[in-house]
Amino acid sequence: MKRDLLQLFYLLSAILFVMGLRGLSHPKTARRGMFLAELGMLLAIIGSLLHHEIIDYRWIAAGLGLGTAIGVPMAIWIPMTAVPQRTALSHSFGALAAALIGISEYYRHGAALGSLRVGVIALEVMLGSLTFTGSLMAAGKLQGLIRGYPITYRGQNVSNLLLLAAMLGLIPVLMFVPTSTPAFYTLVGLAFFFGVMLVLPIGAADMPVVIALLNSYAGLTDAAMGFMLDNKIQIITGSLDGSSGFILSILMCRAMNRSITNVLFGAFGKVQEQPAGALEGRKAIRQCSIEEAAEILGTSRSVVFVPGYGMAVAQAQHRVREVADVLKSKGADVRYGIHAVAGRMPGHMNVLLAEANVPYDELYDMDQINSYFPETDVVVVVGANDVVNPAAKRLRGSPIYGMPILEVEKARVVIVCKRSLAAGFAGIDNELYYGDKTLMLFGDAKETMVKLTAALKS
Repeated sequence: MKRDLLQLFYLLSAILFVMGLRGLSHPKTARRGMFLAELGMLLAIIGSLLHHEIIDYRWIAAGLGLGTAIGVPMAIWIPMTAVPQRTALSHSFGALAAALIGISEYYRHGAALGSLRVGVIALEVMLGSLTFTGSLMAAGKLQGLIRGYPITYRGQNVSNLLLLAAMLGLIPVLMFVPTSTPAFYTLVGLAFFFGVMLVLPIGAADMPVVIALLNSYAGLTDAAMGFMLDNKIQIITGSLDGSSGFILSILMCRAMNRSITNVLFGAFGKVQEQPAGALEGRKAIRQCSIEEAAEILGTSRSVVFVPGYGMAVAQAQHRVREVADVLKSKGADVRYGIHAVAGRMPGHMNVLLAEANVPYDELYDMDQINSYFPETDVVVVVGANDVVNPAAKRLRGSPIYGMPILEVEKARVVIVCKRSLAAGFAGIDNELYYGDKTLMLFGDAKETMVKLTAALKS
C-alpha cells in the first residue's frame, strides 16, 4: 500500500513539474507555473517520506528543519537585485547534496554496487562537485567578492581540458576496479577544483549563461542520482531540469550571437578595446535636466522604457512604473523593451518588472520591440548599456560585434538614465551616449525616476 501511494505521489509530482515548466513559457502564466512546480515539489517530498527503506526519521526532520531555517530567510530578506547570486547559491546547495549522497553510497557499499552503478555514482559525484564550486564562484563574481573580469593565465584552456579528460578517464577505471578508493576520491577532488577553474576565466557579463549552464549540470546530477537510487521522480525532474537549462544556455548564446565555447573559453570582457570614456574627449554628449526630460516625455505619444542592470542595482523598477503610469494618464502609449541577456540572470528584467506589477502585455522582447523604435517618440534607457550599443552592428573590432541589440537609436529621442559614462560588462564605450538624438540624464535611477514623476505631475 505504501509503495503504491509513493508511486502515485511521484506521478502527480511529475505531471505538476511538466505543467509548471509549461507555465514558465509566458509571463502571464509564469506565476501559476511556479505555484504548480512548488506543489509538485511538496508532493515529491511527502512521497519520499513514505519510502519503505526509511528506518529513522530523526535525521530527515533535522534536515528539513535546517533547510527551512536557511531557505525562508533567503527568500524573504535577499533583495531582488541579488536574485542571480541567490540562484547560484541554490544550485550549489543542491549539487553538494547530490555529491554527498553519491559519496555516501560509495563509502557504504563500494564494490558491492557493481560496475555500472559505480560508474553512475562517479558521474554524479563529478557533476555535483564541479557544479557546487562553480556555482559558488558564480555567486562570488555576481556579489563582487571575486573580480568580475575574467581571470586567465597562459595555457588555461589546455589545462582545463586536460583536467576534464583526467576526470572522465577515472570513471571507466572505477567501473573496471570498483574497489579503487584512491581513484574515487581523486575524482572528487579534481571535480571540486575543476568547478573553480571552469568559472574563473568567465566574466560577469556571461554569468546569465553560466547560471543556466550550471542549472543543467545540477539537473543531470539529479537524473544520475535517480538512476543510482532507482528513484523515478528524480530521473524525471533531473532530465527536465538538465535539458531545459541547456536549451536556455543555447538560446542566450544566440541572443548574444556567440557560441557556448566562446562563453566558456573566450574570456569575454577581459580586453578593453577602448577604455571607458575614451570617446568622451572626441565626441560631445548632450546632457538634459529633469525638467527638460519631463517636458519631452510629457508631450510624447509613444514611449519605450529599456531596463538594464543599472535599474536592478538602484532598485528603481517601482519608480519606473510610476513614471509610466503618469505618462499613460497623459495619453501616451507605453511599452517596455526587454533584451534576453539584460541583467545577470535569465529573465532578470522580467522578474523585476513583474515585482513592480507592470502589465505583462506591455513587455516586449527584442524581436517584437525593434520594429516599434522608428515610430517611437522617446526611448528611456534605464541602466542598460551593452544591449543598446550600436557598436554591435557596425564596429567589427568590438567584442560585442554581431550581438543582436535593442535598436533604440532609431527612435526620435533617446534619454539615457545612468550614473556616469562608465563602460558596461564588455569593457567598451557605448556609442549611443554620443548620438545626435541622445540626451544623458545622469544620476541614481531610483532618485531620477522619483524626480521625473514629480516633474511630470507638476
